[in-house]
This record gives sequence, C-alpha cells and structure tokens, in this order.
Amino acid sequence: MAGQQFQYDDSGNTFFYFLTSFVGLIVIPATYYLWPRDQHAEQIRLKNIRNVYGRCLWYRLRLLKPQQNIIPTVKKIVLLAGWALFLFLAYKVSKTDREYQEYNPYEVLHLDPGASISEIKKQYRALSLKYHPDKGGDEVMFMRIAKAYAALTDEESRKNWEEFGNPDGPQATSFGIALPAWIVDQKNSILVLLVYGLAFMVILPVVVGSWWYRSIRYSGDQILIRTTQIYTYFVYKTRNMDMKRLIMVLAGASEFDPQYNKDATSRPADNIQIPQLIREIGGINLKKNEPPLTCPYSLKARVLLLTHLARMKVPEVLEEDQQFILKKSPALLQEMINVICQLIIMARSREEREFRAPSLGSLENCMKLSQMTVQGLQQFKSPLLQLPHIEEDNLRRVSNHKKYKIKSIQDLVSLKGSDRRNLLHFLEDKKYDEVMAVLGSFPYVTMDIKPQVLDDEDSNNITVGSLVTVLVTLTRQTMAEVFEKEQSICAAEEQPTEDGQGDASKVKSKGWQQKNKGTKKASKSKKKKPLKKKPVPPSLQPSKQQKQKQANGEVVAKEEEEEVSDKGSESDEEETNRDSQSEKDDGSDRDSDREQDEKQNKDDEAEWQELQQSIQRKERALLETKSKITHPVYSLFFPEEKQEWWWLYIADRKEQMLICMPYHVCTLKDKEEVELKFPAPGKPGNYQYTVYLRSDSYMGLDQIKPLKLEVHEAKPVPENHPQWDTAIEGDEDQEDSEGFEDSFEEEEEEEEDVD
Repeated sequence: MAGQQFQYDDSGNTFFYFLTSFVGLIVIPATYYLWPRDQHAEQIRLKNIRNVYGRCLWYRLRLLKPQQNIIPTVKKIVLLAGWALFLFLAYKVSKTDREYQEYNPYEVLHLDPGASISEIKKQYRALSLKYHPDKGGDEVMFMRIAKAYAALTDEESRKNWEEFGNPDGPQATSFGIALPAWIVDQKNSILVLLVYGLAFMVILPVVVGSWWYRSIRYSGDQILIRTTQIYTYFVYKTRNMDMKRLIMVLAGASEFDPQYNKDATSRPADNIQIPQLIREIGGINLKKNEPPLTCPYSLKARVLLLTHLARMKVPEVLEEDQQFILKKSPALLQEMINVICQLIIMARSREEREFRAPSLGSLENCMKLSQMTVQGLQQFKSPLLQLPHIEEDNLRRVSNHKKYKIKSIQDLVSLKGSDRRNLLHFLEDKKYDEVMAVLGSFPYVTMDIKPQVLDDEDSNNITVGSLVTVLVTLTRQTMAEVFEKEQSICAAEEQPTEDGQGDASKVKSKGWQQKNKGTKKASKSKKKKPLKKKPVPPSLQPSKQQKQKQANGEVVAKEEEEEVSDKGSESDEEETNRDSQSEKDDGSDRDSDREQDEKQNKDDEAEWQELQQSIQRKERALLETKSKITHPVYSLFFPEEKQEWWWLYIADRKEQMLICMPYHVCTLKDKEEVELKFPAPGKPGNYQYTVYLRSDSYMGLDQIKPLKLEVHEAKPVPENHPQWDTAIEGDEDQEDSEGFEDSFEEEEEEEEDVD
C-alpha cells in the first residue's frame, strides 16, 4: 500500500494561490461597504430641492463646507493598497508554472501517441546520441529519455505506467499545505508563537470584549438600556403625563449624560449660561429633588429643549449641544411610545387592579411632542408658523382676517389663488412664491379602512372574540396636486353652469311653448262639431211598435251574445292565466336560482381574491426590505434631515382606551397598505372606534376616521358535522361482506337441518 506524505510549499507557488483568495475575500466586500459615497450626487440632489428647503436649518448646515475629514481619504488609501496587493498576487499566480504535470513518455520522446516500436527505437537512438553524458549531453534529460523508452518497450514498465501513471509503479501520496516552509522552521518558531499569541490571545479577546460590552448596553434600536429603564419607571409612576412632565422625563435620558455617552459634553460655562436661560424661560421648578430628572445634564437638556420650542436664541457655545439633543429626541420619543405600549399590554394581561396602565393622553402627548420638536413650536401655537416668512406679527393678519378664517394649513391651501394672494398681501412676490412652493410640498394623506375577519367563512361578519383585521390603505399626495385637481373640477363645473343658464331658459321657454300648443290642439279636437245625419223619407220610417220590438230583440240578442262571450273569455282567460302563471313561476324559480348561484360564485371569487391578496401582502412584507427614505421634512429649526414617518392606531375616544397598538409607518412614499389587528369586544353590540393617523414631523396634518363595528354573537359549535364522520368506504365494504358471509352460513345450516 502506498504511503502518505505531508509537505509544506518549499517554492512558495501554492502559497500565492491561498494568499490571493484570502486577500480577494477581504478586499471585494470591504470596497462595497466602506468606499466613501460620491458627494457629487448629493450636491445635485441638494441643488434640486433648494427652492423648497433652502431656508431649513439642516439644509444650511449641509451646504456649509465641512471640516477636512481625513477618514474618507484613509479609507480610499487602504482600499486601493488592498486592490494593488490583490492584483499583484493575481499576476504572480498567472506567471507561476505548474509543478505537477501528468507523465507522458510520448511527449518525452517527441512522438505522437500510438507510434510503432520501430519508430520508438529509432527516436530513442537519435535522442540518446544527442543527450548522452559521454558526448556532452544533459544527464537528467538522458535519464528521462531512457525511462520513457523503457516505459514504452518493457512490458512491466508499460503496465505500471498504464495502471499507476508512473513506470516505476505506485508512488507515495503527497498532500501539500499552502503555507511556506519557513513557518515551521525551527529557527522561526519563537517568532511564530509570538504572532499567534498576540493575534488570538490579545487582539481577538479585546475586540470581542469591547464589542460585547458596548452591545449589552444598547437595545435593538440603539437606545441605552438604562434610558429604557428610566422611562419605564417614570411612565409607570406618572400615569397621566402632561407636556411639561413629558419634556422633563425626556430630558432624563442617559444619552445626554457624559458618563454614559461620550458624545454628550459638559462645559464649565454651563454653570453660568444655563441659569440665565432658566430665568428667561421661567416656570422651571429647581427645588424638587427627583434624580436623574434634576441632575445637571438633565436640567441642561430640558432647558435647551424648551428654548428650541420657544424659538429662542441660545449662545453659540450651546448651539452644538442643542443640535445634539434635538437629533436624539425623535428616537427617544419613539422609545417612550414603545414603553407606554408595553405597559398597556402588561396591564391588560394582569388581573391586578394595582397595576395601572398609562393613559391614552400620555401616548398622544408623546406623538405631539415629536411634531413640536421637529418644527420648533410650542403645543398650542398655530400650524401656520411652520411656513417661512410667517411669524407672530404676520399671523395675526392671517388668522384674524374679517373675510377669511384661516386656522390650519388646509384652510390656507383650499383658498383660491387670488384670495390667498390678497390674504398674504404683506409678503413680497418672491417671498410669496417661496411660501407657495413650501405649502405645495406638504403631504396630504388619505385613509381608506376596511374591517374584516380573515380566515373565516364570512369575513364581513364580526363575532364576539374574533380577531378583527382592519386593512388601512394610505395614499400620499402633495397639497399642490390635490387642490389643483379640486380647483380645476370646480372651475369646470362653474363654466358650463354660467354658459348654460341662457340656453336652459331658452329650452325651458321652448318646452313651455310646445306644451301650450299641444293643449290648444287637444281643446280644438275636443270641440269638433258632431256629424249631421241624412234625413230619411217618411214612407220608409218604421212604426212605433216595430221600433219597440226591434229594439227589444236587439237588446236580448246582444245580452245573450255578451253572456256567451263573457263565459268563453273567462274560461280562456283562466286557462291562459294558469299556463302563464305556471310558466312565470318556473321562470322566476330558474332566474332566482341562477341569480343566487351567480351571486354565490361572485362572493366566492371575491373571497378567494381577498385571501390571495392578503397572502401576497404577507409574502411581500416578509421578502421585501423597503427603504425608510420617504420624503424630506420641511423644518425651519431642526438640525438634521428627517424623513416623513407616521403613526397609525385605533382608539376608543369615549372610553379613553387604546384598541390597537400604534404602527410606525416608515415606508410611505406614494401608497402603503397596513393591517391593524385587535380582538373583538366580548359583548355583542355596536361599537364606535376611531382610526388615527398622526405625523411625527408636521403639526396640523393628522387624519381621523371613524370606525363602526357591529359585533354579533358567536356561532354555536356544531355537535355533528359531515366532515367529522370517520367512517371509511373500505370499512363499510368490509362490514357488508361480513354480513353477507353470516347470512350465507345461516342458509347452509338451514339446508343441513332439512336434509
């Protein structure tokens, strides 16, 4: 049996293959993920939206020339060096010769396969004379020629070559390791051990440990777990949180504490500037001791949030800190909403009365605070202040106008162009055009809701305890698109009415005249004179007795004829009525059966299509990964570009109860379908709910739609059902055969008794 040999790569050729593959596996994915983005495309995008978003703070910060950042340059240099090494190794591999080649004696003797013995001997003599060592030839080449000649002429050597690929017989199997031989050399053993120890005992544990320590401090949404614990404690402690308390709890996040977040800063100048801002704002209670809400970092964050909502100017030193706090606020408010929902679920699952769930008002205040933070407005300020060039002084002219009562964005957009220009007469043409461009970019979302019970025979019948699925279809358009269509429709309706008033009067007058003419003709026809009878001579006139007899005979004959005709007609009518009635009954039954079958088929097809659509929606939701980049938000004082996101939920306003947990819609570009699921009430009756769609960025653009549910009693569970019959046809046949055999045996016994 052949042996085995393990050997390292002495020449280093095999090691190049390994090294090329290893470098390629690192360089190619790293280039895809780490190569810096092209800034030119971003500049083009910013230039295209400048007309609308030019006054936003985030836009102006984006246009500022950033400081020289060396990180993108370092990334490019490292990646280019990696590609240079990869190309060099690939070139090196392409130039290396293959060490292993299949042995072929015909190639050694320079003969074609299948050459005859005479040709082999002749070629061997010629090559041996040329390469013989005594005549100055190559000794190695001469040995190869002799070995090839023996392989083709000697029977044993030829058999070994055909079976084992070598004239000398089976050889030892060698396994090559694609590492250079100097790695296992005894001279380099200490160096290799040091490198292995440094890589696997120092660098790897440090990297894994630092990653693990950082990951356990954050949740899946990159929020500190300590922050979630703080929010859970204070939300449970304060069931009804007003806006002032909510801002206080929001500012207590550990993201603003330099001890837990290195990005948060604390300066000595804060001890002077923060108290000054507190005096300007007013209404902040500093005596209450409630850590961490009263810690210095929390107080600083609260003051900077309040100054932002009041649109107050802060010192330049604090501007960077304020921008950092504002960037973190939307994600923290979303975390607070998640905490409130979890506490509500826990309260419903527990029967203890001591566990109090947060109120619906606390949840909605979180959503309103997100809008206020993005727009930089206080709670009861007008939504019109979100527009450029409209401030408190100008707002009075708009909202207190005698003719137009403008309280919201929709009221302003719904005006005619001339009326809107008259209302905003205090703005110059350039500023007015800018206001109109911003106003037209605001979102206008419509909601279509459809409640149903999926996976049920009657999906429209909602019973007690069933799982109700409300399919909400959201369609987003801009304000400009919607109200341009409405104004064009109104104009199209007004023009024909104005133009058609004269024509209609003419038509009416003509109709009135035709009616008069018709009545006149009818009256004339009624007033026609009776026809004059021709006079009869007296000789031909009958006597009085003859006249009476003739009259009596005619009357009797007429009466008999009428009776006979009446009897015949009545019998005929009865027969025809019976036939027609039977035909009508048969036809109506057939038509009703057809209509019922068609209706049932249509209902089945509709249910099947709805089921297929729901399955397709679920598959798309599982397979598709939609981008959360929807539409940029117009915000004058928010330091970061934010996308339009929405909250969708169902609530019972009368009972102040949340029916369905909020769904965060982050992928609404043009159209989006969302399924909201909740259990039906436990008692039958009519229920009035409300579907809310709230923006997390705009004030005054929320949508509300009523949802009426008629809950019926659950169907009784059937005791017997055809599908539950477990009898099998084979068993029935077996029972029949057994009965037949028994009867046959009885007959045989009776015959034996007779005999």
